[in-house]
Amino acid sequence: MIQLLNVRKKFGQRLVVADLSLQVERGEIYGLLGHNGAGKSTAIGMMLGQVWPTAGEVRICGHDVAANRGAALRAVGAIFETPVFYDYLSGWRNLQILSTYTAPTSEARIQEVIAWVGLTGREHSKVRTYSHGMRARLALAQALLPKPELLILDEPSDGLDPEGIHEMRETILRLQRELGLTILLSSHLLNEVDQLCTRIAILQGGRKVFEGSVAEVKSVHGRVELKTPDFPGATRWLRERGLITATLEGRFIILSAGHSTAEITQTLVAAGFAVEGIWQHEQTVEDFYMGLVSQQKETTKS
Repeated sequence: MIQLLNVRKKFGQRLVVADLSLQVERGEIYGLLGHNGAGKSTAIGMMLGQVWPTAGEVRICGHDVAANRGAALRAVGAIFETPVFYDYLSGWRNLQILSTYTAPTSEARIQEVIAWVGLTGREHSKVRTYSHGMRARLALAQALLPKPELLILDEPSDGLDPEGIHEMRETILRLQRELGLTILLSSHLLNEVDQLCTRIAILQGGRKVFEGSVAEVKSVHGRVELKTPDFPGATRWLRERGLITATLEGRFIILSAGHSTAEITQTLVAAGFAVEGIWQHEQTVEDFYMGLVSQQKETTKS
């Protein structure tokens, strides 16, 4: 459904996306992760034909976006950047107007998408009376108007409270499950990505530093909590001997491949470091992401 081949984007002399290749398969929920400025929004802008790549190829639903944008985006719905609505009009009227920018939409279809996103009963209220969560659902309704096969969602839960985040997550899962949609999701809420996505890619400084399944991420041993009176000294000693790859939050360590907590304990005690406790934590997407980013920073420094 989405294919990027060696895509680069420069703004002047600044390289924002560097040789990015990725592929999103039909029916999956794919997460695009990275810090602010990592290149996520630029990559999505190129997928939607709003930003032209400096080099490389972007294909959506089998079509080259640069050569045939209309065909490429015909079956695509999107929330990109901050959605803008006419606050003095109702949600229903906003959807009517916005649908004319793409293709004529029946009242039955508008009512259908309103029901899908949970706005039934408030569709005729003025948008200025909507909560932030209701505006987010109205944006999702707009993205669903053209009966898309592919949804591209840029930070769909941005600014929502915990209840709104939960409702958005459940709605996205239901859309994928019941309508069979393919969904590309960009988010900085790593816990949501953990619960939503089947595969992820992580961007760092415009470059892809990881791509793989969430199951693969969780199958890797995660961070280890190490309690010792001299955490900086102990971890420096472990790092010099190649036993760990990173430290996090002043209390966690990431073990190098092939090493165990028992080995870490024995090695530290033999070197004269007191070990008050050591615990293995189950790895989450957040753990993996923070560990990877930490490793990338260390590599850049060296």
